Amino acid sequence: MSDLFFRENILEILDYIEEGIHIIDNRGRIVYYNLFAQKIDGIDRDKAIGRHLFEVYPSLTYETSTLFTVMKTGKPIFKKEQTFINYKGEKITTVNSSIPIKSHGKILGALEISKDITQVRKMSEKIVDLQSQLYNHNTIQSQGEEIAKYTFLDIIGENEQMLELKKIALKSAKTDAPVLIYGETGTGKELFVHSIHNSSYRKNNPFITQNCAALPANLLEGILFGTEKGGFTGAEDRQGLFQLAHGGTLFLDEINSMPLELQSKLLRAIQDGSIRPVGGVKTINVDVRIITATNIPPEEAVKKGLLRKDLYYRLNVINLHIPPLRERKDDIPILTQYFIKELNKKLNKSVKGVSKEVMNIFLKYPW
Repeated sequence: MSDLFFRENILEILDYIEEGIHIIDNRGRIVYYNLFAQKIDGIDRDKAIGRHLFEVYPSLTYETSTLFTVMKTGKPIFKKEQTFINYKGEKITTVNSSIPIKSHGKILGALEISKDITQVRKMSEKIVDLQSQLYNHNTIQSQGEEIAKYTFLDIIGENEQMLELKKIALKSAKTDAPVLIYGETGTGKELFVHSIHNSSYRKNNPFITQNCAALPANLLEGILFGTEKGGFTGAEDRQGLFQLAHGGTLFLDEINSMPLELQSKLLRAIQDGSIRPVGGVKTINVDVRIITATNIPPEEAVKKGLLRKDLYYRLNVINLHIPPLRERKDDIPILTQYFIKELNKKLNKSVKGVSKEVMNIFLKYPW
């Protein structure tokens, strides 16, 4: 009964495994090919079964094929990376475990289980590329480029709430406490971040920013914490933003867009003052001032499960809520005159102001 069950059901069961499974005979003919292998290779299995392996994988050779290698040596190969061109002409990278099939010492064929890591490979290459760009950027910075270009003098306005925020921000600049800034898009969060850095004792040290919504989690982790060679396919020894910002300030914008599992690692880094690169085993001490920002109320982000509660409490030592312009319309005339003055300089004009009608439009607009 068990043999009958095996024969009738095992091949169907193998179709539910989310890894490619191939079996070839000792002549290299494909005798089994599951559905996931069909998905990886881009060919219907009815067209693959019975054909020689190299007809389905024309880019492989006897030397590069893990199936033929194990038939030649009689020894299994585990977790061997293999890159080939599939039937559709796509470049595919898999990690294969290949096992020779023997009977009484004779090689009858080979079985291979393949895990498609094409997207992982592309992502890892993207990490390396982004890190290279990061290094080029950091080289420019180290040669004297002023990254944090704004100071508190650039925050224009006499609204009571804004003046109070500037006082709090200026006091916070004299400490190393984390700052969490909330403000809608366009409210000037970056002005406050730059100003805090430029008013702190870290002002002559690195100032590095990263928008957490700009990268997927697997890229962002390598960018933040760095990588060590061998940590993933294509990985090189690269410093992350924490190391590059050592002694200075690291600004993480849209922190509520960071995946929760990565928030956990960020929390540990802030608590311990150390990081572990992707693929690394040793921790590295870092001295970094952390400033973060959200574009939705942080309490709402916690409630919606977008921001870990423990990370929120760690980041929210100093809180700055920047109001939108519609809530401080008394600053509109001041800002209008400021921008007229700046544009007069830039465009060589001599505009004196705006009419009452235009000012009324500005005041009624729901900024």
